[in-house]
Amino acid sequence: MSTRQRLASWLKTKSPEDRRLILARVGFTTDDDVTPQDLARLLLQPRAALALARFCTLPQHQALSAVAWLAAQRHGPLLNLWHDADPVTRAVPRADVLDLLAGDDPVLRDRAAATLDALADMALVLPPHGDQVIVSTGVHAHLADTAGLGRPAAELIGLHFNAPEVHALAEALAFPKARAREGAERNVLDLLTDQERVRALLAQAPASAREWLLEIIGSGSRVLTHAYQERGFGYHQAPKYAFRPGGSGDPNTDWLAARGLLLPAGLEDTAEVPIEVAVAVLGELRVPFTPEPPRPPDGLPDAAGADGSAQAAATAALSQIERVLAACADRPPALRKAGGLAVRDTRRIAKAAGVAEDVARLWLDLAMQAGLLGLHAEPVQRPKGHRGKLPDPVVSLLPKTGYDDWLQRSPAERLVPIIATWATIPAVYTFWPEEAGTPVALIEPDDPYAAGIRSAVLDALAALPPGRGVSADGLPYVTERAAWHRPLHFAESGADDDLVGAVLREAELLGVVAGGALTGVGRAVRDLLLSGAAWTSPESALTAALTAMLPPAQGTAFFQADLTAVVRGMPGPELADLLDDVADRESEGHAVVWRFSGSTVRRAFDRGHEADALLARLTEVAEAPLPQPLEYLIKDTARTHGRVRVVRSGCCLRSDDEALVEELSRSAALRTLGLRKIAPTVLISARGEEETLARLRAAGYTPALESETGAAIVERAARRRA
Repeated sequence: MSTRQRLASWLKTKSPEDRRLILARVGFTTDDDVTPQDLARLLLQPRAALALARFCTLPQHQALSAVAWLAAQRHGPLLNLWHDADPVTRAVPRADVLDLLAGDDPVLRDRAAATLDALADMALVLPPHGDQVIVSTGVHAHLADTAGLGRPAAELIGLHFNAPEVHALAEALAFPKARAREGAERNVLDLLTDQERVRALLAQAPASAREWLLEIIGSGSRVLTHAYQERGFGYHQAPKYAFRPGGSGDPNTDWLAARGLLLPAGLEDTAEVPIEVAVAVLGELRVPFTPEPPRPPDGLPDAAGADGSAQAAATAALSQIERVLAACADRPPALRKAGGLAVRDTRRIAKAAGVAEDVARLWLDLAMQAGLLGLHAEPVQRPKGHRGKLPDPVVSLLPKTGYDDWLQRSPAERLVPIIATWATIPAVYTFWPEEAGTPVALIEPDDPYAAGIRSAVLDALAALPPGRGVSADGLPYVTERAAWHRPLHFAESGADDDLVGAVLREAELLGVVAGGALTGVGRAVRDLLLSGAAWTSPESALTAALTAMLPPAQGTAFFQADLTAVVRGMPGPELADLLDDVADRESEGHAVVWRFSGSTVRRAFDRGHEADALLARLTEVAEAPLPQPLEYLIKDTARTHGRVRVVRSGCCLRSDDEALVEELSRSAALRTLGLRKIAPTVLISARGEEETLARLRAAGYTPALESETGAAIVERAARRRA
């Protein structure tokens, strides 16, 4: 039976949910069941195995690397990645893998065995899961060189040293000067490949140098250093290196490098411990194996009130998102030809929502990806007789048709699509390195590592003691712990404290994290990411978690004599619209506060409210009688509002003959001008002066054109010239 057939048989024992999770980790999401045969065929492809490997923790990655390294030693390097040979042809004994990972340590061997079992559950170690360990060709091709074992000293010296460096090594090791490179190199290699002589050499080393060598070996046998400089210029397949004059700046590294215990690795500023030296130091052939994650630091701050802080943060986030969407509805921003929104539009929206620009960009992008915002292209009408190319249509950002329904939902239901989008979106929107230029909203999310890093950060916070969180001082721990959970994501993306800090800040803005600890919503998001349901059906779990954290929307407010209105919790959409019309938001959190003033009440009147109706609506939503100062403010503002009227018109007609003015206003022939009498001797027209003059003359009247100063204007026909 082939490995593919065994894998298909093993997949049949898994539930449809388990198969969909494996498929989602490979990069495909579906609500339908996938057949074991199709999934087995997919999992044996190199790209699928590498996609699954991205979900490995550090010890799981180390175990896969150990299997691939052992296979390369036993079966030789994999020469053709796409060959159709059964992976069983590169199987290695399970006992040898455990020896390489754990040696004779029984506790460590149990942890290594458990790690291999976990890899089997992930479909990375292939069935039959017996005395032999079988992995995909993709693992063999890409992980054999990541086991953390250095290459032989002979290979490193032959590839990267010229004769002067070889003679320098021999001199530092107290060998007599040889007549040729071959003799000096033979003396050096005889020592480096003799475990007893290497141990004797290290006995003479400073204690700090021995500790440093152990640390390098335990971290994968490679280290960044300035001990060497490349000879010559340009690209070389096997570049040559010389010792840097003045050394690396680290005495321990220089002591090891001078005696061949560190050798050039062939990469810039990188040195490698030869495998013979590592075996001599450890007493056996071992690869780095780190089954225990970094432990949380001592003295973590108290996070007992995390859920309360999260409630305030989520309430504020929802209010801000609503105002961002409302700003887009009121004045739709235009999309730049280069993509994204113009900075001035982002600033305008941020000011309207009362948030910082980076937060406004976050809400815009999440709303766009959640389907609340969409792009609308205004069609360009072709002018009559125009045969040339039409200008490109103006593309604007507008709320989509589901926005109005979204506004009517409960606070928890409104936040569900936002948090579900944030959990899986391939971008960390608030992380914008300086070299990336000016931050722009509405960028295409294309960071393949973002969701994995986000999941790893939540895993790191889940490991904190109950009731404890991390402060800014604890950020290095979160980064280190998250890198243990997703080593490939961090290694390939170069993620650092700045990126992890941006993930945490976004999580705090959404109420996923508060006080440096996971909230109930955060735990739900983490569970969804671990199960794969975050990509398929996150709604029910998020709705339950948010409903438990957020109170129902409030329909009433408490009006105070200091001209403020307070809503305890999240205001409902109708109450928020009413108070936003007549007052300014002053603060948000556990409660939302609005402040009334003469200018805000005038704004309400400008939007069509009338004093009596406005007082009646405020009384309906008030928890107690309206305070007198608020009633006086509204009535006093109403008395002065509209005493001066601005009338829209195309032009003005005047005549000292009141009877003629009355005749013009009643003329059927002039009905299309929309004439309206605003004084006994004054009419206004809805049309411009040229059309009004033409219509009056066509009706038999003899008007004259007058300037803004009252002087008559002599009309002359325009003269055309070439």
